[in-house]
Amino acid sequence: MKGILKIYHPDETLKYHIQNTYCKAVYSNTQHFLEVEIITDDSLDHVDDDSLQYNFPQISMNVFDFPIEDAELVGKSFDISDEDADNFTGVDLFDDEDVFLTDSKLVFKNDAEGELELFWEGNITDFCTGSGDPIPFKLKCNFKQDEIVVEED
Repeated sequence: MKGILKIYHPDETLKYHIQNTYCKAVYSNTQHFLEVEIITDDSLDHVDDDSLQYNFPQISMNVFDFPIEDAELVGKSFDISDEDADNFTGVDLFDDEDVFLTDSKLVFKNDAEGELELFWEGNITDFCTGSGDPIPFKLKCNFKQDEIVVEED
């Protein structure tokens, strides 16, 4: 597991295990941009059958084209407030529902092993009940490279 996403819905805390992570500072036309993609796994083994989460087994969250000063991320914190004109975050529930992130704060640190970690908190549209109030979330993940094991015949 690469990390965990917790969405603090008033009825229950939804917990998603993170399967894939991607993070890069991209340099384009004399400007650095932050790109982050977090994809949860679709396993529901840890979820009760009557959970709100059961209808939403997988989530993808991303940051795209967010301007940053340089390519160094360790020790940096970024506040992203999406507005109508500028959107730098996105979320996909793998269905037709429109869901948005607001008031995102991303903090990058190195863990004890020197691997890059992301602490991301903010608000997400209440996709469970459809209320007009966004609900808070917190995410912690690492960007440790996966070990690919190739078995020989």
